[in-house]
Amino acid sequence: MSDRRIIVRMAELAVGQGDDELVTVGLGSCVAILLHDAEGAVGGMAHVLLPSRALTRHVDRPAKIPHTAVPTMLEQMVRLGASPRRVVARLVGGASMFTNLSAPGTIQMGERNVVAARQVLNAHNVPVIGEAVGGDFGRTVRLRCGSGRVEVSTVTHGITEL
Repeated sequence: MSDRRIIVRMAELAVGQGDDELVTVGLGSCVAILLHDAEGAVGGMAHVLLPSRALTRHVDRPAKIPHTAVPTMLEQMVRLGASPRRVVARLVGGASMFTNLSAPGTIQMGERNVVAARQVLNAHNVPVIGEAVGGDFGRTVRLRCGSGRVEVSTVTHGITEL
């Protein structure tokens, strides 16, 4: 069991190290951006709500959008001993939860969140090494900061490691 379980709520982010475990529950169209530096045993998780600043009146929390979540997490991870050159990313979530309520051909918010997260990670030279995105179901995700192990669980599809 981990020393510390840190719950990351919507539009929040957290970093940890060693035996810390970062957890977010109930990802629908939101995207969890998971960062990890294996050598430094440092991890970070952001529960991103929206793809861009244009969709919100206030960016009062850096984790609300990928453009502020990723650099904030990287800064906090560096303080714990991570090296930006070693950091890798995984993306979880971005589901289309309400496809039956939107016009055909409409790009869903979940897909927009995933695309925005990929763009920001690319701009920061952070490679995406795994994804569990899309679909029409919610997810819970856990990141063990020391090992980098990522566990994604769903009601309908069980538990998988990413």
